[in-house]
Parts: sequence; C-alpha cells; structure tokens
Amino acid sequence: MTDTMTDILLLTIGSFGILIALTFLGEVLRAREEPGFVNPVLDTYMTRVQSWWGMVAFVGFALLMGRIGVMVLFAFASFAALREFLTLTTKAQADHLSLALAFFAVLPLQYVFVGLGWDGLYAIFIPVYAFLLLPIVSALRGNPDRFLMRVAETQWALMIAVFCVSHVPALMNLDIAGYGDRSLLLVAFLVMVVQFGDLLEYFFGRRIGRTKIAPGLSPKTWEGVLCAVGCAMLVGALLNWITPFGVIGAMAMAGTASLVGMFGSLVVASIKRDRGVKDWSHLIPGQGGFVDQLDSVIFAAPIFYHLTKYFYT
Repeated sequence: MTDTMTDILLLTIGSFGILIALTFLGEVLRAREEPGFVNPVLDTYMTRVQSWWGMVAFVGFALLMGRIGVMVLFAFASFAALREFLTLTTKAQADHLSLALAFFAVLPLQYVFVGLGWDGLYAIFIPVYAFLLLPIVSALRGNPDRFLMRVAETQWALMIAVFCVSHVPALMNLDIAGYGDRSLLLVAFLVMVVQFGDLLEYFFGRRIGRTKIAPGLSPKTWEGVLCAVGCAMLVGALLNWITPFGVIGAMAMAGTASLVGMFGSLVVASIKRDRGVKDWSHLIPGQGGFVDQLDSVIFAAPIFYHLTKYFYT
C-alpha cells in the first residue's frame, strides 16, 4: 500500500471517529431534553449525522479506489444533480435533443477531458462550446416560447451540476512541486473542510445564531457562519499534513473554501425558493438530494482549484 493510500485510510478512520463524537454530542443533547419533548433542530442534526455515515463510507471507498473511483463517484453525482436540477426547470418538446446532448454528450465529455488532464479544454468546454451549441440545437426546432428562460436554465444547470462539480476530480491533475502523486488527498481535504463546516454551521447557527444573513431565504446566521468558518480553518490546520499548503496556507484555503461554499448554498436556496420546493429530491434522508448535499462543494470547488493552481503549481 502506498503512503497516499495509507493516509486516505487514516483519514477515513478519523472521519468515522469525528462522526462518533458528533453522534455522541447529539445523544447527550437529546438526553438533556424534557421527556416527550421533540426538538426539530436536534432531530434534523441527528438525521444529518446519520446520513453522513453512509456518505463518508462512499467517499472513503472512492478515494481508496484511486483516480478512477473518484472520477466515477463525481461523474455519477453530476448526473444525479443535473437530473434533479432540470426536473424543476421550464422545458418544451423543442428542448428534448439539447437535453439529451447535455446528459449523454456534454457531461461525459467534460469528465473525459478531466480524466485526460486537458485543463485547457475542460476549463472552457461547458461555458463556451456547450453554452453556444445547445441553444442552437433548441433554436433549430423553431419554438420561441420562453426560449431565453429555457436556454438559461439549462446552461445554469450544466454550470452548477457538471462544470463546478467536475473541478473536484480535476484537483488530481494539478502538478505541485514536491507533492508527488498525492493530489488525490486534495479531494479529501476540500470535501472534509467544506462538509464539516456546513454541518457545524447548522449546529452553531441553531444553537447560538441570532442575526440572519438573508431573512426569509435561509436560516443561516452570521454567528453560525463565523463559528463554522473558524472550525473549518481549525480542521484545515489539523489536516495540513495531507496538503502542500503548510499550516497557515491550509487554514486560509480551508476558510476560503468553507466561506465560499456557505454563500454558494444561499444561491442554491434562492433557486429552490424560486421553484417553490424545500429540497431538490429526497434521495438522501435528512439532506434532500445531491444538489442539496453538494451545494457548498459546487461553489467552493472551482475557487479552491484555481487558488491551488495559481499559488502552488
């Protein structure tokens, strides 16, 4: 077993240890409640932690499988997220061919380009070529009814569900001096700091949060976000040994990724409110669908990728 695989195994075991601690904390708080009293915030927190057990297992297994495992996992996540997103958009029969191309041509090609390491192509394939091609395909069908809305929603779905998500496995393509073949660990670092930050934001926001960031849109509070970003930076410092950043750099990268991810989740929440839904789907118990679970990673991934590429390659 290589050193990288050993580190991934240690991270997976450590993640389960953290989940044990979070589960224990939830059970302690539940035991302090009055008999018969149901705390919806605590119940939601516990449901999220329980769902995390399965997700950590899946991500850990994919990382242990190496490059192919990560590519397959996030390609599947993109497919599921794209399906959830487009289910709630405005479409007409004239868009059927462009939708088929989005699922069965644009999405797989994006991941093929990422897998081949063609960074000059996967960086522009969707926001340039797909954005220009798919509207042409729809226009050729001759239906102008709500054309701009239909095209824009498809483009936004591709940007969120495919382009941004594909930047997570794209981290494996970064050639960082002195880092060797350990770029796989950057995937683990990004996912862990963003997702643990999200979980802690939910906990602190409901326990001590007072000032809502966007009242009427999301229950996120400034107090919860600040505590969560601080915790994400602490997690980043503890995980600096799997990165090329050093302690200070790991804290800065973790804090930036976590903060961008949390504000990105507000964007996704705005889309859900506009569509009149609470969750994108009910695939993951307590956490909705893939878009609900990936909303922070979706926005954090491209920023984290380009910051790493600019400062460390």
